[in-house]
Amino acid sequence: MFKHLVLLTLTLIPAAAFAQSTDLEATCKTVAKNFFLSDGLSIGAIQSFPELKPPGVRMAYSTRQGTAPSEMSDTFECEFDKADKPHNLAKFCVSSTCYTANDQDADRKRRFEEMRILLQRAEK
Repeated sequence: MFKHLVLLTLTLIPAAAFAQSTDLEATCKTVAKNFFLSDGLSIGAIQSFPELKPPGVRMAYSTRQGTAPSEMSDTFECEFDKADKPHNLAKFCVSSTCYTANDQDADRKRRFEEMRILLQRAEK
């Protein structure tokens, strides 16, 4: 019985990984690197959800080079209008601070617009 459970688990794990979207993940990495003005941003675990409305990505990151993924506790999240390219950024969050087009805070709204414009340029 135990062998059957292990076998079932091993066959389901790869199926779950295929549900990830490498396109959405790469796009969210681009947004994060642009936000932090760093090509050297360390990325840890990444989860993408192309089947959700809106589709999104959540990832662990560190601004310090050489940080082990298990030591990364900061999160960066992206939401997009659709899962297909061109990805239109709808919202992004750095830890607990979120940025949107209709943010009441002028600085957060400007940072959102900057990331949206940089993403549009990159996806042309």
